[in-house]
Amino acid sequence: MDLPLVVGVDGSHHSLQAVDWAVDAAARHAVPLRLIHASLWERYEGIAPAADPARPWELIREEEIAASAAERARRGGPEVKVCAEVLPEDPVAALLRAGRDASGLVTGSRGRGELAALLLGSVSLAVAARASCPVTVVRGGEPNRRGAFGRIVLGVGEKAGPSAATRFAFREAEVSGRTLEAVRAWRAPAGEVTDDLLLEGDPVRAHWARAERTLDHALRAPGRDHPEVTVDRETVEGTARKALLHAAATADLLVLGARRGRGHSVGLEFGRIAHAALHHAPCPVAIVPEWV
Repeated sequence: MDLPLVVGVDGSHHSLQAVDWAVDAAARHAVPLRLIHASLWERYEGIAPAADPARPWELIREEEIAASAAERARRGGPEVKVCAEVLPEDPVAALLRAGRDASGLVTGSRGRGELAALLLGSVSLAVAARASCPVTVVRGGEPNRRGAFGRIVLGVGEKAGPSAATRFAFREAEVSGRTLEAVRAWRAPAGEVTDDLLLEGDPVRAHWARAERTLDHALRAPGRDHPEVTVDRETVEGTARKALLHAAATADLLVLGARRGRGHSVGLEFGRIAHAALHHAPCPVAIVPEWV
């Protein structure tokens, strides 16, 4: 049985953008779509009178939010199997639990209420940092969200060899027919002395060559598994943050890995690059767990 793609919905404009994006993704991967609206409405029973004591007004409102999102999903992807649920619990806890039996999680970049003005909603940030499956935060301009550029950007880190993020990016490029651009940033710190620098003689060339080798090791095996994917390679001198945000300006998706320590369920577990991308990327961002 195919694991569903799970979407967190809260009735906000940004969560509806996430639904639209997820419908297309579910259709591409031929998986069902599970919409979850989690809210602690039970805490507020009695604040206003209910017409039906068995169905508090807050529950009725939450069910309407879920039903509206499901109807939108069915209109956008008639071929996609859609279900919607209302869960009386904390949204982060509900989505993290749902992610254990999901092909991926999708959230909007902001939520409802006073926190909506933040660069990234607290629910999206917590879910992206702690989920056990890939999480896509749908953000950026309308052309990026609807896939107008035909490009997926992959940030390649220090890991020797292929990573979960690399494999994820190749699969996404394959099912969508998009070009994959693998980006590795490098810098040549002044005064650094290592064996390979001494052998190369030129520090700048040595760091560039190291970045090229890193790309080779990361892309070789997934490239063999997905020979139909067109791959562009780019080694960029400078910070990874600047290189990736620049590349993402004309991308449909930015894919990054996030290290996860097994057995740790609290705290935010990703680095500065993923954090910056989630707050500032001009396109949707997929965070893929890398278990260590």
